[in-house]
Amino acid sequence: MAEFIGQRVVKEARDWIGTPYLHQASRKQAGTDCLGLIRGIWRALYQSEPEVVPAYTPDWSEAFGEEELWRGARRHLVEKPKNDAAIGDVLLFRMSNGAVAKHLGIRSELGSAPSFIHAYSNHHVVESPLSKPWARRIVACFQFPEEIK
Repeated sequence: MAEFIGQRVVKEARDWIGTPYLHQASRKQAGTDCLGLIRGIWRALYQSEPEVVPAYTPDWSEAFGEEELWRGARRHLVEKPKNDAAIGDVLLFRMSNGAVAKHLGIRSELGSAPSFIHAYSNHHVVESPLSKPWARRIVACFQFPEEIK
């Protein structure tokens, strides 16, 4: 079932490719940020919003060094070892040493040409190679649940 969920996640994520980057948004083809992409995929899978997300700034959580995004992912997704990332898993990235983890993407390909789908500031939703610089920023990995709790 996990592989089936993963395939559905990637299919939905690829439908978002080209959606413009828009901070705090979560609407396919209208605008989204990285969290909005995950929320939009969740809505497509489960027909509901995982939780109400309060307004946030681009530097949210940094002032207090709190791992809000990590905690939120743990509330709704199934955490797994980051080296066990499968197709459709949510990857959590720490963009710089000592900073909070605050970027998300969907693992879309494995093997010799790994990739992930993400909404990237000043860009749009793209499928990017999971290059070594990106891979070393991964701090956690989560699977969408087979059923909502």
